[in-house]
Amino acid sequence: MADVQRKKNGGFLPIRTNGFDRGFISVVILILVHLLWMRFLEGVLPLWVATGLCLALAVFIIRKG
Repeated sequence: MADVQRKKNGGFLPIRTNGFDRGFISVVILILVHLLWMRFLEGVLPLWVATGLCLALAVFIIRKG
């Protein structure tokens, strides 16, 4: 039998995740950020700024998480 070593989770999330888990976490963060943005910052910055930031964060979480 081949000696197979399991690679330890190298991401920054403190739990073992797969692609779906990281995508779900990203969507939950997107919803939370948008709700907080609409409550506190929408008068100053438009909502599309929050969307852009969340999408960039989602790509980072899905790739590196």
